[in-house]
Amino acid sequence: MHNTNPRNAVAQYNQVGVQSAGAEVSPHRLVQMLLEGALDKIAIARGHMERGAAAEKGRHISWALSIISGLRASLDKSAGREIAENLDRLYEYIESRLLTANIQNDVSMLDECVKLLGQVKSAWDEITPAATTDAKPAVAAR
Repeated sequence: MHNTNPRNAVAQYNQVGVQSAGAEVSPHRLVQMLLEGALDKIAIARGHMERGAAAEKGRHISWALSIISGLRASLDKSAGREIAENLDRLYEYIESRLLTANIQNDVSMLDECVKLLGQVKSAWDEITPAATTDAKPAVAAR
């Protein structure tokens, strides 16, 4: 069983990245990894939902929620202002939809969350790592 503490989720993904890359992970890459992880957990939960595996579905949705909570906790609202506030509201909405999808066994809500997180990830992937080293990004992991 995993720990659902948002800060632990960030730390766990950072540790995985450090081990796999052999060096410290940049805040930019860490956010990418967290988004990838959340998308992966939702996709796995979707499969479990379709197969009626309630416990595994719930476990993976919980894991995705933990990751998204970690992303929310890492927002720097003083640096990012409007962008960070908008991301905070979006992450809150996604959390709400994931909880409802879990309770109602609604695949379409999971698909909506994947679409929204996919858009965030696509935008994040467009940012060059060099741009994030010149100024503290609004969504950098602390």
